[in-house]
Amino acid sequence: MSEKLLIGWEEIDITPDMKKPVGLYGQYYARRCQGIHSRLKCTVCAMSKGDEMFVTGSLDNVGCPMEFHDMVRAEVVRQEPAIDPKKIFLNAIHTHCGPNIKPVLGSIQANWKSTGDEELSCNEYSAFAVERIAAGIVRAWKNRKPGKIQRAFGRATVGHCRRAVYANGLAEMYGDTTRPDFIGMEAGEDSGVEMLFTMDETGRKTGLFLNAACPSQVMESTYLMSSDFAGAVRELLKNDFGPDFRTIYQISPAGCQSPRDLVRHYASEPDFWHADGVTVLAERLRQAVLNPVEIYPEEADPLLKVTPIRITLPKRRASYADYRAAKAEVARLTAIMPKDKAFEDFCAETHANEAKNGPGPYDSKLHHFVLIENAEAVIRRYETQNKKPTISFDSVILRIGDAAMASNPFELYLYFGQIIKARSHAKQTFLVQLSIGADESAGYLPSPAAEQFGGYGGCIINGTAGSDGGYLLADRQAEAINALFE
Repeated sequence: MSEKLLIGWEEIDITPDMKKPVGLYGQYYARRCQGIHSRLKCTVCAMSKGDEMFVTGSLDNVGCPMEFHDMVRAEVVRQEPAIDPKKIFLNAIHTHCGPNIKPVLGSIQANWKSTGDEELSCNEYSAFAVERIAAGIVRAWKNRKPGKIQRAFGRATVGHCRRAVYANGLAEMYGDTTRPDFIGMEAGEDSGVEMLFTMDETGRKTGLFLNAACPSQVMESTYLMSSDFAGAVRELLKNDFGPDFRTIYQISPAGCQSPRDLVRHYASEPDFWHADGVTVLAERLRQAVLNPVEIYPEEADPLLKVTPIRITLPKRRASYADYRAAKAEVARLTAIMPKDKAFEDFCAETHANEAKNGPGPYDSKLHHFVLIENAEAVIRRYETQNKKPTISFDSVILRIGDAAMASNPFELYLYFGQIIKARSHAKQTFLVQLSIGADESAGYLPSPAAEQFGGYGGCIINGTAGSDGGYLLADRQAEAINALFE
């Protein structure tokens, strides 16, 4: 085995051929694709040094469920047994404008139904994407060449807290901040942009790991297929560094973040619900890449260590009092309007809001239908939590030179990302959410404040683990990172 650092890149187009209508996944209601804003890609990088290796990549989709990830790993190993499947980790950019890659299960997901049986199915698209991605990973592996790395750090205003808190002790995602009882945003934001360049032996830049605390979802409520600002900055950087330059976009913990500045009411920039916002954010990230705050020396012989670990967290539990209250709430709500009628009304209200063509969100997370779903989720959690009290997942922890990288499957709140980064002994820490998936739907992992204030992203329905699990996750990942620097 070569003791040199070997690096291979590949970019794979995973845009469906549109021979069948395509449903877009990520909202509570069905959306049928009406066109392509930008093509969907999976960008992968394979690195090795001696007997050590890893493969990672960004996936233009809303998530990266374990079932899909396992299919990719299995197909890669079938084609190239030299690749260790436990050291493959993909992450989603969290666009809401791609097809479903996970079978639809559960109550609320059943309402993300297709708009017709003739649509491209999850299984059809998954098979198409897995075949292409696995082949691309193998090509990246076989195309590895000696290279170098270079760390950099920048600043870009991309993500903002999206949870408004009110005097009644409750929070709302995208809540109205003009209300007289608005008392502040629940959390801060992180403008830091972590960067790791790869280069060939001559020093020519060949690719970039670009890590920022914001999901790529300006276009989330549109009817256009889109890789959003992550795809747009990927294309811009090809103009700067060459057509073969590759970019992996990683979302740092950002479960409470979005591209919208709720405090300024969209008055000073695009509203970041439409395509004009994609261009603005892509350019901000491009400028962070081209004009970094710090750029560190090249490393031709960086230490590479990769440690896949299994993490098990306790589920967020519902108390008996929560259970009784939820049963009473379901009875009260369904007596006013049954769930099927409530869903029809929810969709009608959403489409009426869409027609106004203003800023989103167009679907209300306080709608009668959503309130029924929230209460039913508490009931389900209480009735099942003792049968399976934990959630488990793979996490890849690695060191490359003075940088560390760690994956998790959640929409992890900024709060926990800050804990891990602050405690890390690495000089630069790349945390990657929505990666690999878990043994059941991971969803959000909320901060203690989000659990206290409730609202979308802070309720039991929105995630499997709670803040206790978040602290345990922070401990496990910080300890695993630091062990690589001892």
